[in-house]
Amino acid sequence: MADAALADDPVTALRTAADTLRDRREAVDDVGREELRTLASAVRDVTGILDRHEEQATDDLEGYVAFREALSNRLEEVPADVRHSDAFIDANESLTTGITSSLSASDFEQARRELAPAREEAALLDELDEAREDYRSARRRLRERADELDARIDRLERVRELGEADIDAPVDELRDPIERYDDAVTEAFERFRAESSAGDVLSWLAAAESYPLVGTPSPPERLREYLETAAIGDEPIPTLVEYAGYSRSKLDHYVDDPKRFSAAVGTNKRFLETLDADPLTVSWPPEPASELRWRTKELVAVVSRFADDETVARAREVHELTYGESYDRLRDAAVARAELTEDQRERLQRGVVEEELADAREERERVEDCLDANPPLDD
Repeated sequence: MADAALADDPVTALRTAADTLRDRREAVDDVGREELRTLASAVRDVTGILDRHEEQATDDLEGYVAFREALSNRLEEVPADVRHSDAFIDANESLTTGITSSLSASDFEQARRELAPAREEAALLDELDEAREDYRSARRRLRERADELDARIDRLERVRELGEADIDAPVDELRDPIERYDDAVTEAFERFRAESSAGDVLSWLAAAESYPLVGTPSPPERLREYLETAAIGDEPIPTLVEYAGYSRSKLDHYVDDPKRFSAAVGTNKRFLETLDADPLTVSWPPEPASELRWRTKELVAVVSRFADDETVARAREVHELTYGESYDRLRDAAVARAELTEDQRERLQRGVVEEELADAREERERVEDCLDANPPLDD
């Protein structure tokens, strides 16, 4: 139950980890790190000797002699003032009394019991390392929780902001002219792509790169250079796409240099197939006035290079919308309609969103206080 509570509350988990780390540090400092390292080395080596030699030492004389030699040699290396020196002496005596044949598994177990106090204290260093890792893990989890809360607060603030919009505002005043423009520019571009030479379309794309807010794709350099010099560049894009699907033998009847055509056009068939008016349209809900104003200014310049006057006029109409006093209010309403779910609207009306936001901010402050009080460890 306690472990589950810690998992559910990362603040409590970090505080508990910090308390444990402090206690482990104090325990190590009370003894001394060097003293503990010496003790841990002796315990580890002696315990290893017991484990490796037990079976043979209790089975035959040769095994017993090898065991006694290994144990004696290691014990001679243990400093006389090592902590829990009596434990090593007692363990050794447990394994040297009586005749050789009387040495049994129980003698080894007794020796291990004699070493228990030394083994427990020697474990303090490992326990400190474990506490440090637990602390890092708990702090990392709390940092993640802080990030989760930041994201949640941002979402709730966004919902609250959208809830302040006038949902019933006449958004068609924006939607209708935008849709009229989108329809017109889509039709005009489809006609431009289908009827104009591929070279002209790619030249238009190259010129459009000077208007980054429009976002048209960059024409592949190899394709553009080929279409500028090859006679096939006078053909419209649909024809080039069709030819790109021909076999080499069939292509011989339509282009002067099939190999060069395949290298330039065939490798860019997907680019030509997917070229459409999407970059020229205005999204719904539209961008903020300041952004759309600059983008539509560039759209007018780009679209006027291939579209009829009516389509360009539609683009200018959308541009003029951004200067209207009601634009921001209508856009806020459009965004709110598009983003707010029915559940969110209901929660806004009942005040639940405000309560959740207050709770999230309170927890975020609690988390930050805990992180400040428990800084990262120095490696």
